Amino acid sequence: MVAPARPVRLWWLPAGLYALPLGAVLAGALGAGLDAAAWQRLLDDPALWPALRLSLWVGGASTLLALGLSLLLVTHLHGTPLWQRVERTLGALLAVPHAAFAVGLALLLAPSGALMRLVAPLAGWDAPPDLATVQDPAGLALIAGLVLKEVPFLLWNLMAQLRPPAQATLLRQQLLTARTLGYADATVWWRVLWPQLLPRLALPLLAVWAYGVTVVDMALVLGPTRPPTLAVLAWQWLLDAEVAVNAQGAAAALLLALLTAGGALLAAASLRLVRPVLQRWRSRGDRPAARRAAALVPRLAQGGALLYALVLALLAFVSVAGVWTFPAWWPQQIGTEAWRAVAGAQATLQLSAGLGLLSALTGLVLALAWMESTPARWDAAAAPVVFATLLVPGLLLAVGLYRLALALRVDGQLLGLWLAHSLYTTPYALIALAPAYRGFDARYAQIAAALGRGRAVFLWRIKWPMLRAPIAAALAVGFAVSIAQYLSTQFVGAGRHATVTTEAITLAAGGQRPTMAAFALLQALLPALGFGLAWAVGRREHAVAPREG
Repeated sequence: MVAPARPVRLWWLPAGLYALPLGAVLAGALGAGLDAAAWQRLLDDPALWPALRLSLWVGGASTLLALGLSLLLVTHLHGTPLWQRVERTLGALLAVPHAAFAVGLALLLAPSGALMRLVAPLAGWDAPPDLATVQDPAGLALIAGLVLKEVPFLLWNLMAQLRPPAQATLLRQQLLTARTLGYADATVWWRVLWPQLLPRLALPLLAVWAYGVTVVDMALVLGPTRPPTLAVLAWQWLLDAEVAVNAQGAAAALLLALLTAGGALLAAASLRLVRPVLQRWRSRGDRPAARRAAALVPRLAQGGALLYALVLALLAFVSVAGVWTFPAWWPQQIGTEAWRAVAGAQATLQLSAGLGLLSALTGLVLALAWMESTPARWDAAAAPVVFATLLVPGLLLAVGLYRLALALRVDGQLLGLWLAHSLYTTPYALIALAPAYRGFDARYAQIAAALGRGRAVFLWRIKWPMLRAPIAAALAVGFAVSIAQYLSTQFVGAGRHATVTTEAITLAAGGQRPTMAAFALLQALLPALGFGLAWAVGRREHAVAPREG
């Protein structure tokens, strides 16, 4: 049989188009952060150490809780009818941006929020209670928000590990063998399966840890204020007009990056130390009794999905609420003033949608070029480049992006925003596209080559139409990533260009609840529209496939 055409020799081109700007961004960030005077000023600042302790606590607690809940959900739900519903609803949960979810959660938990209004008649409150339910000093509200957003992300990565046919077959064989020996499925998961699967979750876990330590947008809505987290403190310093204070913010951003890397190394070293103990526990051979706590896991999953729905419903309700005195359950006035304000901000909406679509298309084109031209031996080696924007703290990247934009004279311009957003959409498009692309049957290319069809015809007429569902999903993921961008938009845009995300965060600090809720809901609806279109493409593909077969 005739061999298919070989990949393009310029395999380094798509990787270079992504790696070179990323390298320039990282170099600029390091250059800004390696200022001795700025470091001395940072270390002498009394606000540093409380903010640092708070950041490490929030990042560590949210990462461990998200990991524990994810493992618990998979252990007790995988293979059940509820697991299939989790798989179907996971895309909708991932589509909700962090900032929009934080705004909705704040409206639910705030002293004058919906939850306190329900409790008020029982507690006898006629005014909002003096309770720090959000922006609490311990950062508990922020931890809760992070956990609720990161669990779907980890579940999505775990599903990607469990979905390949070979892995699914091996999983069924191991569970069946253990059942014949009298072991419960949960025991097999903890002692056999998770030791195999967890190492593959290292990069997603590192991304969760890095985001938890350095988050800014959610921290501005839910996080403490006295002191704030170090990421928020660094963000405030970076926005300062004074050069020395700005340099101190860059040093703080670099410190956060070093702490993120140090925490990952410490976790790896700790795991190596306890591995002998874990190995002895795994090989004991006893059959632990089933625990009643497993019965709570389905309710936990249903409660999490219900909370997401409640947050979105609350955003919609508050967006049309006018005068709403505490502790009334229903507002005294209902109006559409907030949505009229949104309708008047057509430039903001058009910029968000246009920029999101353009940067998503850019990320998709680079991802397709990468998958088509990069040899397998280089693909694995390039993984750190792909994950760099997920693992490097967003503040440090924002510093580097701003310096690069200044050097290219595109700061405050739409071209600069497009380049900045594309730097984030490309790795997510690659991650979304890679499983389906790598699993594509190579025999189709061989048949096309045997029939004398060139590579371009094969891609346009056969391969890409067959992969239209994952391609549409990758485009939707890139669009959602662009819509959610806050730091890159603020810094590279130099405050001259407003998006639905920057407007929602700004309004969250201003106390205009209806308008804030309207922009936050709009921020959630735009990615949902993209994922809905991608779902429709996938549904059409499944509907057409049997007739074509």
